[in-house]
Amino acid sequence: MNWNTLLSAKRFGLEEFHQERHENRSEFQRDYDRLVFSAPFRRLQNKTQVFPLPGSIFVHNRLTHSLEVSCVGRSLGNDVAKGILAKEPDLQQSFLPEIGSIVSAACLAHDLGNPPFGHSGERAISTFFSEGKGLILKGELTEAQWEDFTHFEGNANAFRLLTHQFEGRRPGGFVLTYSTLASIVKYPFSSSLAGKKSKFGFFISEEGSFRRIAEELGMIKLNEQPLRYARHPLVYLVEAADDICYQMMDIEDAHKLKILTTDETKSLLLSYFDDERKAHMEQTLKIVSDVNEQIAYLRSSVIGLLIRECTQAFLDNEKQILAGKFEGTLIKHISPLPASAYHLCSEISFEKIYCSRDVLDIELAGFRIIGTLLELMTDAVCSPEKTYSKLLINRVSSQYNIKSPVFYERIQAVLDYISGMTDVFALDLYRKINGNSLPEIS
Repeated sequence: MNWNTLLSAKRFGLEEFHQERHENRSEFQRDYDRLVFSAPFRRLQNKTQVFPLPGSIFVHNRLTHSLEVSCVGRSLGNDVAKGILAKEPDLQQSFLPEIGSIVSAACLAHDLGNPPFGHSGERAISTFFSEGKGLILKGELTEAQWEDFTHFEGNANAFRLLTHQFEGRRPGGFVLTYSTLASIVKYPFSSSLAGKKSKFGFFISEEGSFRRIAEELGMIKLNEQPLRYARHPLVYLVEAADDICYQMMDIEDAHKLKILTTDETKSLLLSYFDDERKAHMEQTLKIVSDVNEQIAYLRSSVIGLLIRECTQAFLDNEKQILAGKFEGTLIKHISPLPASAYHLCSEISFEKIYCSRDVLDIELAGFRIIGTLLELMTDAVCSPEKTYSKLLINRVSSQYNIKSPVFYERIQAVLDYISGMTDVFALDLYRKINGNSLPEIS
């Protein structure tokens, strides 16, 4: 793969109108702005990141997480661009100087397809089909279509949300640039290759769209059936930004919620640095007495270190990345000391954060709420002639093709509807359907 081909400002769905613009705001900055002003992006403020949505203590939600990932992604992209241009100054005339903007926009969109209640929402949808009441639908679908549902993945759903033409909308979905769209897809292969990890990049319905983008950008095709490509190089930067942010911010949130003590948190964050730097940082900590500010200082120092480490890992492995032969994530190729500290943080996070009672409670609630909504909505699209089915179907926004003559598309419309909900909306609908609450009558 080569950078001149990989970076394109052509817009998905508006290819026939493609032209070079000469304005201050680049096409990739337009992508960023378009995402910020969109309804799906706003809805992220009411979607769980890890911890339940806040009471008196404000923790991260999907919106704040996406904004932070976008900031880190911009830094990674800008730093990588400087490193590549130092080696290949001829690329100055290409879009390479703008990869910070591309990565930033892709980071902003990377979680748009996630359903309510964090990653448990994804598992709730997958297991509804693989081991729940959705099993009865298997005979109505092809094997490839069934794989889409039993391996439901937020990343693939984000690509669908961004590219699919929903009812009454324009072709091309968000009409983003090819390079931004390619940079979002972490797993550029179909659900048939997902295996046990439930990771894939596009549903059968969007396979043609991804193929069109990949071929235009000169991405390496690894397999035709099932379709698989090598990653677009900028995916590694989007992934690294996400890895850096969720690890650091989950630890900071855990400290605010008193899941981790101050001493534990400081020890984890200081473990990224050698003795000399650590001594300097400990002196700086004495200047500030506010504990939360001390943790914020340590967290920002670690983020800065990991940005430098991941930038260097990308530059050191650029040839392998462009050849489609690089394996693993950038975070797994950083220096031994920060790599060891990151691994320790991962272990502590799993043990004390992701298995904490509050997190497990939101997962349990998510399974029940999403499972119930899926059961009722799939029953409705399977038997649309029933009176109760008509009531449910009429409640669904007209942008979703819930009455499609194609069964697979009707089930997809159900998933589009439910995965687009906020936690609050899903809970409210669940309560109303179960008769636990009624709309206010004025």
